[in-house]
Amino acid sequence: MVAKTGRVDSCSYNDKCRLSHDIEAFKAQKPADLEGICPFDSDEAPCPYGLACRYLGTHRTDIATGTPNEHKNSEVNGLKKDVQKLLWKNQMKFPKADAKLKALGLTGPAKSKKTPEADNKEESQTVSNYSLGTNENVCGETGIVQNDCCLEVNEKVEDVNVDDPRPLKRGKSLNDETSDLVRETNGADHIETDESLKIHPRERKLIDFRDKLYLAPLTTVGNLPFRRVCKVLGADITCGEMAMCTNLLQGQAAEWALLRRHVSEDLFGVQICGAFPDTVARAAELIERECTVDFIDINMGCPIDLVVNKGAGSALLSKPMRMKNVIHAASSTVDIPITIKARTSYYEGRSRIDSVIADIWEWGASAVTIHGRSRQQRYTKQPDWEYVYQCTSKTPDTLQVIGNGDIFSFSDWKKHKSDCPQLSSCMIVRGALVKPWIFTEIKEQRDWDISSGERLNILKDYVRFGLHHWGSDTKGVETTRHFLLEWLSYTYRYVPVGLLEVVPQRLNSRPPAFFGRDDLETLMASESAADWIKISEMLLGKVPDGFSFSPKHKSNAFDKAENG
Repeated sequence: MVAKTGRVDSCSYNDKCRLSHDIEAFKAQKPADLEGICPFDSDEAPCPYGLACRYLGTHRTDIATGTPNEHKNSEVNGLKKDVQKLLWKNQMKFPKADAKLKALGLTGPAKSKKTPEADNKEESQTVSNYSLGTNENVCGETGIVQNDCCLEVNEKVEDVNVDDPRPLKRGKSLNDETSDLVRETNGADHIETDESLKIHPRERKLIDFRDKLYLAPLTTVGNLPFRRVCKVLGADITCGEMAMCTNLLQGQAAEWALLRRHVSEDLFGVQICGAFPDTVARAAELIERECTVDFIDINMGCPIDLVVNKGAGSALLSKPMRMKNVIHAASSTVDIPITIKARTSYYEGRSRIDSVIADIWEWGASAVTIHGRSRQQRYTKQPDWEYVYQCTSKTPDTLQVIGNGDIFSFSDWKKHKSDCPQLSSCMIVRGALVKPWIFTEIKEQRDWDISSGERLNILKDYVRFGLHHWGSDTKGVETTRHFLLEWLSYTYRYVPVGLLEVVPQRLNSRPPAFFGRDDLETLMASESAADWIKISEMLLGKVPDGFSFSPKHKSNAFDKAENG
């Protein structure tokens, strides 16, 4: 607190504080200030990072030093402390989701009678089996018992057939608890479960994706500062990074950070990933209650082994009954439009999405995005857009279909829209990572021969947005640098239009090394991580001693020996 305010008396612990209150000693050991101005300089309040800010020398002296105001009021969807504590203690109530799961018969069969000791032992064994997280045994590692976000199961987990089309027998314990909860919250059980009050799919709140430029949810790189850059360059719809339902229900702050939204994102959704109807429905209810979003997208296309092995992501394509239950439970629980993102199939030629595409609207989804590759293909081979067109022709007019796959120029966008006018829109994924100005190209219908200086200005905007989001102290600067380097591991693939023999560039083409029209353009085309670090130093100063970088998504080639 002393570093933020610049006043020794601001520490509530006074002389009992274990930390140093020597301001001059703090300034002496602090890294040198960076060039430029503080990203909070325009705000009518002190910089929230005070003496810790790496742009301390540019702070205005006409504003009195005092308790910093909240400077992140341009961002919403933060995790409240009281909500997090309830999630940590597993005391959060989900009346709408639980009542709907009960009505749909998705609460699971009742447990057999046994001693409390045996019951506790069974719960500890089954929690990790029916919870999805980013770690192999996330519930056990965190020490949180996930009764509310796990299915009630029999003594033998293998006896439960989650894909059985027949309704499961309703368990007494969970149903009684749900009924009591609904009565406490709404006054009567029938209010939530009465089918006569169920909203018909045609009466759902819808969102219009037609002809809008949709920036896909992008893991790691699709953070809030990157989405702000894309909004400036013409994106209409943005979506947060994929968040795991179980991690959200456990109150993990890092997962909730993926739901944050900037005020400039006027049409914004979040993407969640879960394997079971109960976790997805409860996560959706929690998001609707605590966040401001325009739609919730359910991931049914992620090919990553860690996700697929737990039954989520593209694994749902091989289990149509569970896929139906997930969509139905989520869409029946919340009023926010539910969309899904899927691939063509799990295995090539098997369990293809065209077999269920006509039913997705009745299940409750308002839109579906189809990536023209199977899970087995990952990102190899060309996307099958003809198959996307076939799926589009099978859907009812009320279901919006969004195509996805290797859109890298305005001509790609134009071709797919003209070949299949029924397509509502096309989602842009890796094309936005390599050249985020693709949104400008599509809107202006041209191939933009952007200069290296203009590209550098885009990177400067990203750094400014990043410092405002992650902070202007040393930790915030290095976090911004890390995500900038992750982005640069994609941008080096861009070949300037003025140097191409054939326009436009194809996304999967790998041209030979080339010299740019100036030194900066050549530097930006380097596939060496050491050169990416040089670019980051142009914007954020020298890297700390011993710094090294390895991209999280190693889809590029980089020289380890040159790194750092």
